[in-house]
Amino acid sequence: MTQGRHCPAVLIAAPASGQGKTTVTAALARLHRNLGRKVRVFKCGPDFLDPMILERASGAPVYQLDLWMIGAQESRRLLWEAAGEADLILIEGVMGLFDGTPSSADLARHFGVPVLAVIDGTAMAQTFGALALGLARYQADLPFAGVLANRVGSLRHAQLLEGSLTEGLRWYGGLSRERGIELPSRHLGLVQASELNDLDARLDAAAEALGASCDAALPPPVAFAEPEPQVCAASLAGVRIGVAQDEAFAFTYGANLDLLRTLGAQLEFFSPLHDRALPEVDSLYLPGGYPELHHHALAANTSMCKAIRAHHDAGKPLLAECGGMLYLLDALTDVAGERAELLGLLTGEATMQKRLAALALQSVELPEGILRGHTYHHSLTSTDLEPIARGLSPNGGRGNEAVYRLGRLTASYVHFYFPSNPDATAALLQP
Repeated sequence: MTQGRHCPAVLIAAPASGQGKTTVTAALARLHRNLGRKVRVFKCGPDFLDPMILERASGAPVYQLDLWMIGAQESRRLLWEAAGEADLILIEGVMGLFDGTPSSADLARHFGVPVLAVIDGTAMAQTFGALALGLARYQADLPFAGVLANRVGSLRHAQLLEGSLTEGLRWYGGLSRERGIELPSRHLGLVQASELNDLDARLDAAAEALGASCDAALPPPVAFAEPEPQVCAASLAGVRIGVAQDEAFAFTYGANLDLLRTLGAQLEFFSPLHDRALPEVDSLYLPGGYPELHHHALAANTSMCKAIRAHHDAGKPLLAECGGMLYLLDALTDVAGERAELLGLLTGEATMQKRLAALALQSVELPEGILRGHTYHHSLTSTDLEPIARGLSPNGGRGNEAVYRLGRLTASYVHFYFPSNPDATAALLQP
């Protein structure tokens, strides 16, 4: 018989992207953490940058939740485990509350987590209440906690916004539009947490500002059911996997690394930017990141380039995703037209675009099995290589990303979520 666990929880959502969900979620996490509470934060949907900020805010690892890429069963396991240790669970939604299939609203409804709607109050007064009511009542069976205003201009502005709420909608407070609170961004989203020297000061300022407008009471507890046990036959026992991790390659899911360790792998982290040699490893994993911001430095590290080429020439496994794949190409050109020659393991070149080139969930049928993930990039790649597979999006979005294979090298724009198929993951990285 399964056992339930109860923990206060809310899902922070918004009418659209750009409303400040991450800033508000981070402020809530830091506010409750500063009050001595154990806070666990999750991110709805595929994302690498927001979780970096949320980990700093909460002081605990941040994992993804999604009914398609992660799956309902794995999402339930993650929530159930968090409920066993946390005083509060926060889930940051993705895009607008009802956008996508599945949406943030679908996840909230599936697990019975009430929605806390964040609405940008800039240049708005009574219309704030109409927008809040629409979010709360658009789907009758959606659990709804209340509303929080972001980018509030003054105390009087906050009073106008609060006064516009009708039908008993709860006011959760407001966050001011002070410059020291907002989180800076670039073309793929927020700036990485490691690049913000004043991040903790921003988080504390946001927490203090939010605490001044709300009572910081915990929301009602939510019941999280125990998941069914899962059995995995895959193994990477004794396999040493080199994982690229630095300013250029940082887009890794915590769940991916956890799975590799659970399967028995020994992870060796290294920096293609700063290290001159690879650690002693059997396989390589080059995740995505910002190689376009460091392509000249990557090219200048010729000893590392030589070591990775030697790894491939020896027939050892190499998995490269998005930015990791760009590193393997003949050359990469940034948005300013600056070109750098890179590893040359894959024939072709990539050029950064100012506009988004692809954004979609992806399901890829590889010889090793079907893996799920997502694609999100601003570069275009030209190559004469023939793909071994192409991704399919459940939403019919742009993508259908190509997967290339040369020997034991597998490369694609797709960021794979390893727990979606542990057996396929093990096969890709098993020597």
